[in-house]
Amino acid sequence: MRGSVWKIAWQLFVPGGVLAAAAVVLFHGMQLPGRVQAFLPFYPFLVLGIGLLLGWRFNRSRLVFVLLFLALADRALALGLSGESGRIVRDAVALLLPLNLAVLSALVERGIFTPSGLLRLGALAAQPVLLAGLYRSDYAEVPEWIRRPLVDLPLLEGIPLPQLSLLAFALGMAYLLVRFLRRPAAFEGGFLWALPAAWLPLAGGVTGYTLSWWFATAGLILVVGVVETSHRMAFRDELTGLPGRRALSEALLRLGRRYTLAMVDIDHFKKVNDRYGHDVGDQVLKMVAVRLAAVGGGGRAFRYGGEEFTLLFAGRSAEEVLPRLEGLREAVAGSGFVVRHRSRPKDKPPVKPSKAGRKRLSVTVSIGVAESQGEKVPASQVIKDADRALYRAKSGGRNRVRS
Repeated sequence: MRGSVWKIAWQLFVPGGVLAAAAVVLFHGMQLPGRVQAFLPFYPFLVLGIGLLLGWRFNRSRLVFVLLFLALADRALALGLSGESGRIVRDAVALLLPLNLAVLSALVERGIFTPSGLLRLGALAAQPVLLAGLYRSDYAEVPEWIRRPLVDLPLLEGIPLPQLSLLAFALGMAYLLVRFLRRPAAFEGGFLWALPAAWLPLAGGVTGYTLSWWFATAGLILVVGVVETSHRMAFRDELTGLPGRRALSEALLRLGRRYTLAMVDIDHFKKVNDRYGHDVGDQVLKMVAVRLAAVGGGGRAFRYGGEEFTLLFAGRSAEEVLPRLEGLREAVAGSGFVVRHRSRPKDKPPVKPSKAGRKRLSVTVSIGVAESQGEKVPASQVIKDADRALYRAKSGGRNRVRS
């Protein structure tokens, strides 16, 4: 439980929170060096260009649409309209910003130059057109409903924005938080930081280049979130949450001369899939993965492929880790597995069902262990040695540890 909370907190604050904090220090907390000041005018264009390229290359249409909206909003504010005209633009951006980010965060990825993508681009392009129409109309009447106070609170009088935009910001933040908690990922967490990074300076009366830098920072948070999420998808198995085979390959490159590697295979897994279906098979994989991740002793668990996993013990000999692997084997064998019946409701029933109709499935694992023999032996050879030990464990009756 503590580990999962830590992972969620990490994905929430890294990288979005770190970038937002760095922006506060850079823009308001310190005197910037001359070279940094010379770079800042190009900062928004650099973020926009890199972000659009990555969004197109990684098929992240949400990133593209958010960057385009931020660019349009920034250009609208940069017109420098004074008086009532400038106030209309600022009020409209403050209202549309949280609404757009909340809606765009919920969109399903359907590409950019597809019918769905073009429709979304049209919706973005329509907003400045409507704003221009609002500007050219009798704006003394049209925006009156936006500025009408919702509650009489002296605390809100110092905010130079309508209360309706403040409500939209609060609802947008609440929605983005719920969405992140349901799907914790760096990109989803980025929306939670991008919205206040762009909206709060607007509410604080920030103008000019500084406001453009904040809008660019909001975009940068999402760009880095996409990179972080894509990296995680490439190196981590989506089903079990364990690092994947590519992560194992990189971990082996960083190892010293002494380590022990164990190959773990779920016994009779194909029969489980054939008899109970792939959904039950996936549940078995998740259960075993949880046990492997908690092996302790400095061991790191990886999903090697299919029903096969790898445990890596850096700086440990086979003799040191064998007792721990025996304990792992016994823990898996003793845990059992209750097959969820297809007719069982997803929600917990008010009355606990009888145990008579439950099907308990016996799950065991076979483990093959190999130890490195110095730098002259490549990691691929250690994996082959562990595979041969795994074969001996399975041919010897399964549910065994062999080295």
